[in-house]
Amino acid sequence: MAEQNVITSMLDDLMQQQPISTALCIGQNLAEYQLEPAIQWAYFNVSDFLNQPFKQRYDLALVILNSSDYLSVTLQHKSQILVKLRDLMAKTIVVVATNQDAALLRALGFTQLIERVQSEQDFAIWQFNILNYKQVPDWLNAKYWANPENWDKYRW
Repeated sequence: MAEQNVITSMLDDLMQQQPISTALCIGQNLAEYQLEPAIQWAYFNVSDFLNQPFKQRYDLALVILNSSDYLSVTLQHKSQILVKLRDLMAKTIVVVATNQDAALLRALGFTQLIERVQSEQDFAIWQFNILNYKQVPDWLNAKYWANPENWDKYRW
């Protein structure tokens, strides 16, 4: 129940940051959640998604890998799902996974948003957003590169 509240509030926050019209969910049907009705959701299980050809790019992908049905999914399948989503299928990816998947998610460029460790629930929420997955370093600006305003003023 706590996981459901965290997911719905996080999805509300994402919708305020950027418009979401199409979404993809892998791992669980979100019919019982109180979600925004304007979003068109598509639901897949792991095997169906891996066999799915690329047809469209979604605004959001939600992957739920901490349910009891998906704990037996191999590390290779998890990696294939996340790479396919990251590279082809979605602009923003949110993953609900156990803490055992932290190394894989970090290696694929995901950032951790929330971690819950309780007696009955052990999950973490990770995100990959293509628009801000890498922070721009300080030195990457016009001050240190070829400035048009300095042309013909200095001999380089």
